[in-house]
Amino acid sequence: MLVACWSVKGGSGTTVVAAGLAVLLARARTPGGAADAVAVDLAGDLPAVLGLPEPAGPGVAEWLLAGAELGPDALARLEVEAGPGLRLLPRGDGPLPADGDRLAAALAGSRAVVVDCGSAGGEAGLAVAAAASLSLLVLRPCYLALRRAVAAPIRPSGVILVTEEGRALGRQDVEDALGVPVRAEVAWDPAVARCVDAGLLGGRVPRTLERALRRAS
Repeated sequence: MLVACWSVKGGSGTTVVAAGLAVLLARARTPGGAADAVAVDLAGDLPAVLGLPEPAGPGVAEWLLAGAELGPDALARLEVEAGPGLRLLPRGDGPLPADGDRLAAALAGSRAVVVDCGSAGGEAGLAVAAAASLSLLVLRPCYLALRRAVAAPIRPSGVILVTEEGRALGRQDVEDALGVPVRAEVAWDPAVARCVDAGLLGGRVPRTLERALRRAS
């Protein structure tokens, strides 16, 4: 299963959603403790959100830059331990070449893979989001964000709606505008922000976030 989390606007919560999903899928798929889920970082923030030191070696950017002579096995060798049942594929340094289709094909396999595509400005992230078996748009109920989502070049499988008090737009407005279901609503919760700031999300997903993401996955 290849899950892509992406957004059309920075600050939507895409990295937190991707990290939470990866941790939950790793827990669900590891009866014997072997790593059975991978979190792929295309935005640059997953290590910090998972409470990991910044990886020092190469990552996705270098693998893409090397070209087609490096296959999926070479990509898998770049993974680092990220927690029980979970491995992290770092972003690497420099720009991401636009060969997202090759990346999506290399990531396909028996493990659960969650990709943090970040905001949908990069061609590699867009290609992965378009090829994913589950493409999740992380969206705040903001008119400007919804306008960008309507104009996006790809359609998601569903939406993770990060809800906030006082917004005029809601679940039905998003579903009507995009024509895809809201798979989960994640209420803005200070406990999630504190967990992320402390680097604890890799070991403990706050209950409000866990309940919402279990519905999405």
